[in-house]
Amino acid sequence: MENAQKPPPGVSLVVAPNPSPLTLEGTNTWIVDGWVVDPGPAQPGHLAAVAAAAGSAEGIVLTHSHLDHTEGAEQLASALGGVEVVAPADGDSVGPLSVIGTPGHSADSVCLLWKRVLFTGDTVLGAGSVFIAPGEGSLSAYLESLERLLALDLEAICPGHGPVVHDPHLKLREYRDHRLERESRVIAALDAGARTRADLLAHAWSDVDLAAAPLLEVAAAATLAAHLQKLADDGSLPAGVDPDAVEGPPFGDS
Repeated sequence: MENAQKPPPGVSLVVAPNPSPLTLEGTNTWIVDGWVVDPGPAQPGHLAAVAAAAGSAEGIVLTHSHLDHTEGAEQLASALGGVEVVAPADGDSVGPLSVIGTPGHSADSVCLLWKRVLFTGDTVLGAGSVFIAPGEGSLSAYLESLERLLALDLEAICPGHGPVVHDPHLKLREYRDHRLERESRVIAALDAGARTRADLLAHAWSDVDLAAAPLLEVAAAATLAAHLQKLADDGSLPAGVDPDAVEGPPFGDS
């Protein structure tokens, strides 16, 4: 079995010391073929380690705009001699990297393809599931992005958080199937008459002890909202159900 902590050949990794339930062990900063992917937070020790690992880098490229991935960009660019910082769009080429638009986690999320290695930011993680909240994120767009990535010939995924994924298609299928299975649970709860957020969470997340994990409950409530918005967009909500009017106390208090 391949070492999940070891980057693919030609790729270097520096993990930022910003661990949390959402960032896992910390934000992954990748260095490939003269480019830094996601410089991470503006922590002096981390940026110094990235600069040392990068050497004479050509530039910095971002997978999306969240601060745990981008905050240190300008400081690192200066430390590397004033290199450019690129926030690319779908279809761009940045140095040796091809850019694939993958909205879902955020509207500006992209993945970066180098040979058969994919740098995914927060579109795919090395462990756990991706947080998608309505408004900034879109579950419909995310599922479309997963299908787009499934069509690629991949050897490894280098995620924004967590270990290297050495079976990319298995991970991508698991992500897609998990979302669709959760959607079926939400639909079943609606069909059973659940209308408040508390009732929908109790039915659709009956496999998870949300009461024992307040942060997980917050994530589940946001994910529920994303599912309801997707069903509304698909025209699949029961008559009279408004996804913005599902009642419940503020996140974390239900």
